[in-house]
Order: sequence, then structure tokens, then C-alpha cells
Amino acid sequence: MNKYRKKPIVIEAFQMTMERRKSNADWPQWMHAAWQTEHGTSGSLEPSDYPSSKGEDELDIVTLEGTHRVTWGDYIIQGVQGELYPCKPDIFEATYEKVE
Repeated sequence: MNKYRKKPIVIEAFQMTMERRKSNADWPQWMHAAWQTEHGTSGSLEPSDYPSSKGEDELDIVTLEGTHRVTWGDYIIQGVQGELYPCKPDIFEATYEKVE
């Protein structure tokens, strides 16, 4: 069996909270772009209670592999090819460190 180490890459991430869901004022541009992507298409970020969302529900990320739920406290990561995916806080903290 071979062992592998993750290459040192820099990603962008945003931790989603209920407050940040209610007001998207501090969302990064790439999240706004995903929000504007057509509903149900790969790369879109959308309310989990679509189409009857009142702005307080969790979010879903649609990927080529399926739809992934973003729950409160999860990080939304923009990967090296612009793809979005959720990551649980404990996994995020064990995998990533802040870059200045």
C-alpha cells in the first residue's frame, strides 16, 4: 500500500452561520456568483427550502457528484478548480491552517 500527503495548496473558505445566511453582506464574491448560478445546476449554491425559502434555511451546494447540505458552522470551500463543497468544522480545522 502507498501513502500520500496532500499537496500544500491555498483555498478560500467561508464559515456559514445562521446570521451569515440571513445577511449575505460579508459573503465572498465566489459565493455570490454560485448563488446566481441557475438552480439545480452544478456549482450552484441555493436555499435548502427552495422555492419557499424565507432566508433562514440551510444551504445546498449542487456538484457533479450530487447535492450536499451546508449546516450551521460548516465551511464552504472553493477548491483549486473553482468547485464548491462543504466541510465540517472539525475536519476543516484538522486539515487547514490560516494563511496570511
